[in-house]
Amino acid sequence: MDVLIPLFPLDVVLFPGTPLPLHIFEPRYKEMIGECLAQHRHFGVVRAVEQGLAEVGCTAEIVTVVKEYPDGRLDLVTEGRKRFELVRVNQERSFLQAEVLMITDEPGTPPQADTSRAVQLHSELMAIAGAKQDLSAADPSLLSFYLAASLPLDLDFKQKLLSLRSESERLSLFISYLETIIPNLRRTANAREKAGGNGHVH
Repeated sequence: MDVLIPLFPLDVVLFPGTPLPLHIFEPRYKEMIGECLAQHRHFGVVRAVEQGLAEVGCTAEIVTVVKEYPDGRLDLVTEGRKRFELVRVNQERSFLQAEVLMITDEPGTPPQADTSRAVQLHSELMAIAGAKQDLSAADPSLLSFYLAASLPLDLDFKQKLLSLRSESERLSLFISYLETIIPNLRRTANAREKAGGNGHVH
C-alpha cells in the first residue's frame, strides 16, 4: 500500500527506535512540522545523496517540542519508527512528499552468538571512544539499529544497514564492519596515547 508522507531530506540515516534531535528553521519545514504536529502525523527522514535521495528512509515521530522560538523556529526531539521505500517523489508542495511502501523485516531471530558478538564489539568501540551506553532499553529485534545509531559510523554503511530486511543479516554486516575498523581505531588511539605523554623523554 503506497502512503503519501512529507519528506525531510537530511545528511543522516535514521533508524527505527532511535532518537533524532532536529532544529527547524526553513519556512517550508516549519510548515511541514506544523502540519505534522496539528495532525499527529509522522514524516519521512531520508538521506540526501548526490544523485538526489536514498531509496530507503525511516519515518519519524515528533516526541517532544523542546523549544519554540519567537520567529517560529523549533527544536524537536523525534524518534525513528518505520522504514519505507521511496516509490514516487511528489513536488506539489513547498516541501517534498513521497509515495512510500512500508518495509517489514523477514521473520527469524539472529543466532545468540551474533547478538553477543555485536554487543561485545560495540562496547569495545565505545571504550576506545571513552563512552558508555546502556543497552537495556534496546528492542532485541532492532538491536543492530540501536548499536549502529550510537556510533559515528560511515553513512553509506548505515544506509546499507537500514535497507537490509533481516536482523540476522544486519548483525552479521555490523560485526564484519566493526571487526574491520576496530583494529585501526585501536592503533590510532594507542599512537595518540604515546604521543600525548608528559613531554619527558624516557
